[in-house]
Amino acid sequence: MVIFSKNLSMNIVSYNVNGIRAALNKGFIDWLTSVNPDVVCLQETKAQKEQVDVEAFEKAGYPFHYWFSAEKKGYSGVALLCKAEPDHIEYGTGIDYMDNEGRNIRADFGDLSVMSMYLPSGTNLDRLEFKLTYMADFQKYANALRNDRPNLIVCGDYNICHEAIDIHDPVRNKNVSGFLPVEREWIGNFMNSGFIDSFRHFNKEPHNYTWWSYRANARANNKGWRLDYGMVANSLESRLKRSVILSEAKHSDHCPILLEVEK
Repeated sequence: MVIFSKNLSMNIVSYNVNGIRAALNKGFIDWLTSVNPDVVCLQETKAQKEQVDVEAFEKAGYPFHYWFSAEKKGYSGVALLCKAEPDHIEYGTGIDYMDNEGRNIRADFGDLSVMSMYLPSGTNLDRLEFKLTYMADFQKYANALRNDRPNLIVCGDYNICHEAIDIHDPVRNKNVSGFLPVEREWIGNFMNSGFIDSFRHFNKEPHNYTWWSYRANARANNKGWRLDYGMVANSLESRLKRSVILSEAKHSDHCPILLEVEK
């Protein structure tokens, strides 16, 4: 039997660390032990497992850690840190072009499934086409997966702002990847297919972001984008306890998010 925190809920953190080795050098472990989640979904680890000081995670209370890295070294990659041993780990989606870039890893705990996903960015025309293809194929994959694992939580960096409220300057960024109409439509349709944007379930206020450019003092001026989501299957709505942005964590150009669900 998997046991989480004493209140029988699962606390999940999702964090695009923009390089796990760099984050470790910026005090990530101290921060992790202070927040003390049950499961951590990491994105953009930029490392193979053998390049990481995994003993640091084990000492911090995460003896079960799973890494799914890109074939290209120093690029992309996702991971899961777990206090309790999952019933099952699924590396990737089985779709080659996705899995070559190390973008999805899932852990099953009882009737709950937690996925760490790093959706591509569309930095140029070729990558935008790649991103759009990934989005379409991932929707099909998620639809099929929920036949077997209906209580699915997909945490991660979606590289999309859904609404104008999720970006500091929606007018100037309307033609920028991450806020393109086609991307916004996709993430809206993804939610309509059976997912709750957990943060917006609790918080409708503006000026809540999870990513800031390193340029022009953007973070200090809170000129950001909300790119990181905890998407929770509709079947878990009554078990969703809270969802917050942990903006004080500064190990990356992203900050982490946290959500809590009843086990």
